[in-house]
Amino acid sequence: MDRMGVLQLRALWLSALAILMLLAQAMVAQARPESFADLAEKVSPAVVNITTTTTVAGRTGPQGIVPEGSPFEDFFREFQERNGENGTPRPRRTSALGSGFVISEDGYVVTNNHVIDGADEILIEFFSGEELPAKVVGTDPNTDIALLKVESDEPLTFVTFGDSDTARVGDWVVAMGNPLGQGFSVSAGIVSARNRALSGSYDDFIQTDAAINRGNSGGPLFNMDAEVVGVNTAILSPNGGSIGIGFSMASNVVTRVVDQLKEYGETRRGWLGVRIQDVTEDIVEAVEGLDEAKGAMVTDVPEGPAKEAGILAGDVIMSFDGKDVDDVRGLVRQVGNTEVGKAVRVVVLRDGKTQTLKITLGRREEAENAVPAAAPAPSDDITEKDLLGLTVSPLNGELREQLGLDDDAEGLVVTNVDEASRAYEKGVRAGDLITEASQQKLHSITDLESRISEAREAGRKSVLLLVRRAGDPRFVALSLEE
Repeated sequence: MDRMGVLQLRALWLSALAILMLLAQAMVAQARPESFADLAEKVSPAVVNITTTTTVAGRTGPQGIVPEGSPFEDFFREFQERNGENGTPRPRRTSALGSGFVISEDGYVVTNNHVIDGADEILIEFFSGEELPAKVVGTDPNTDIALLKVESDEPLTFVTFGDSDTARVGDWVVAMGNPLGQGFSVSAGIVSARNRALSGSYDDFIQTDAAINRGNSGGPLFNMDAEVVGVNTAILSPNGGSIGIGFSMASNVVTRVVDQLKEYGETRRGWLGVRIQDVTEDIVEAVEGLDEAKGAMVTDVPEGPAKEAGILAGDVIMSFDGKDVDDVRGLVRQVGNTEVGKAVRVVVLRDGKTQTLKITLGRREEAENAVPAAAPAPSDDITEKDLLGLTVSPLNGELREQLGLDDDAEGLVVTNVDEASRAYEKGVRAGDLITEASQQKLHSITDLESRISEAREAGRKSVLLLVRRAGDPRFVALSLEE
């Protein structure tokens, strides 16, 4: 090839390279917007600052600081009397700040419950500077969501909720609110993680690295379509400031709560009426018919819908209302999101076989103080024996008194645990009460020995015990190899 051909080939190669670089820059531009200004300008009129005022009891002053007989005693007595008649402390007014957003033109505003909890007065400040008083429509401490209402002569600018289930890790999001009382502020980041759980039964948080600080609570988290996909609720921080780990309650949780608060002024969640725990690999080995660590094991059945339908302690709930149950958290959310009074089909595994039960759900809010049904009194047995790393003894009057148990409690008391045993590793401790083995009630040590023998004869590697501590039940699978 002559020199001219080489030059032409080089020119073509450089042109192709330039085109590829332009395409790469275009792709980067699509992935990362040049500015969030258009989004901020569009939604900012619907984002609000919230100021609350609360009356708190006054402090009693510097009592105890000045010793009796001190020359300063009269001075401090006069100080206290000036601040309260006859030394009685006067109530004080305190203020707090937060954020929120308007979801309808007629003035409904969403924020966090902790922003307005206990407030005597709530003032909403709009981006324009206008201020309006707000009233509480309803609150839900379980998800930390509150719904407020303001009255305005003009239709208000509002934002809409998006589908938080479509948010992907890595998507751009924008947080807005009133951080540290500095006024309207915008911060951008990405979805760092999804389906985070902090402490609540209904938690479904979006984690983001968009800056969220005190005062941002209750503000919206927007996707790039200007839809609210989360309500900024909490941060993880060693110093109280943003370190890039913030949490927003997912919009698909919030919308259900808001709809109920708007209609009823309160939440109305479905209630199954069982205590449950996750199925572990140890439990899989101990329960006939279980192939994998999925489902929710029933540890207790108080008076309620489940008991009326025939669910028993030891059942493993495999399916609820046509949907598979993966774990306790998933089942709690499924039940809570189901309409009160709805008749649902629940598939349970019992004695190695599945059964389908029809259960009419109650309302959780009405049943939160439900007490488990009383059990029949056990027979006394004064013997003591070491089994599976545990020293156990049947209940008697003395043990009931020592452990603060009711007269109708039954089972075997753990009086000692070998610290080198699997039982100790699994968290069993002296003072625990074992009420069932292999899903059968225990009245004597002979009962436990029989369950252990049956499990060994059936070729199982472990035996399933129902252990109660301070009234709270949980299943523990103990190895038979000890």
